Amino acid sequence: MNGPGLKDKYCIVGVGETEYSKNSGRTTQAMAVGAVRGAMNDAGLKPGDIDGMLSYHSGDSTTSLAVTTDLGVRLNFYMDCSGGGSSTEALVGLAMGAIEAGMCHTVAIFRSMNGYSQFRYGGTGARARAPVTGNAVLRIPYGFMSPAQSFAFTFMRHMMEYGTTSSQVAHARVAHSKHASQNPKALLKKRFTVQDVLNSRWITKPLHLLDCCLETDNATCIIVTSVERARNLQQRPVFIMGVAGRVSKPRADMHYVHGPITRVAGYYAAPIVFGNAGIEPKDVDLTGSYDAFTFTTMLMLESYGFCQMGEGGDYVSGGIIELGGKRPNNTSGGQLCEGYTHGMNLVIENVRQLRGLADDYCPQWQAGVHTYDYSEGHCRQVKDAEISMNLGWGTPATSSALILRR
Repeated sequence: MNGPGLKDKYCIVGVGETEYSKNSGRTTQAMAVGAVRGAMNDAGLKPGDIDGMLSYHSGDSTTSLAVTTDLGVRLNFYMDCSGGGSSTEALVGLAMGAIEAGMCHTVAIFRSMNGYSQFRYGGTGARARAPVTGNAVLRIPYGFMSPAQSFAFTFMRHMMEYGTTSSQVAHARVAHSKHASQNPKALLKKRFTVQDVLNSRWITKPLHLLDCCLETDNATCIIVTSVERARNLQQRPVFIMGVAGRVSKPRADMHYVHGPITRVAGYYAAPIVFGNAGIEPKDVDLTGSYDAFTFTTMLMLESYGFCQMGEGGDYVSGGIIELGGKRPNNTSGGQLCEGYTHGMNLVIENVRQLRGLADDYCPQWQAGVHTYDYSEGHCRQVKDAEISMNLGWGTPATSSALILRR
């Protein structure tokens, strides 16, 4: 946790990403360099202004040192971490800690992955799964080859205990697809209906194909620095109010053996991040809830207190999470529709929303002028957005969170 004393002391000042595609035709090193350079240009930073770097390093990713060599950056601090979708928010907290400790002053955080054309989660693709070693011997021989198979216990239990239906949860895909249709850079812009989701083929019950996120080639980057340095940079600084990083359930390896199964790690992270930020869920204007699956979006919103336990199905199906609703979620289309990035695109989106610069089909969005017409092919800027929250998911047993403000 960052502690109340660090509230509003650090800012996100630059964001950047490559194209979201299924065949980048580039190495992860080349993509990472492009994303970091894009974030530096966004912030108005030169190579000599960056002296820290962090990455989520897994699959076919690349290292910080390889990226800095191509950019002409010399580092005073760097770390390449492994993990899952709870990495992005945690890395923001680590960047703050490194700056607070005096090890560096400006940190670029990146994730680069050829998640479709190279390393795919089902063990297929150009780089098939490595031999079964370590903790994997407790999972893979028993059929837990992918996140969908590992998480299905939690999803199915929620349906059993609370009467949650596939139709309710499908609304997450419906909402995110509407948002993606307003996003020029989204990989998948098609609008889906609930029936489209339910008619798509089974992956592993209760997940249909359209309950699952995209597999994507991309690189993404965000830059963190102190509020003092942020004041002199190119973009409106977005202030970091609170962070919770990689909080776990009491049993993190076989999450489904520790009850209640429907209680995911956000339950433990919520008091940390809200306590540090000094706000409550009702104060948040928009969310970026991890959508590796429609069910993860629902469970995270529930566990962080945006609704009561068991009410997640009603929450996501009631219009609240759509543009024009009370609290829009994943306004870029998220990982279900924009592209899968282990959550970094969800943070990038919220930064742009708080700047008033969500890239959409409004003619003057680059000047911060939006129509707030949320019909197809128009605006996706949330009106008067002041506070956003990102809810990270690694597994049902691990979570992270980040609260930002204008």
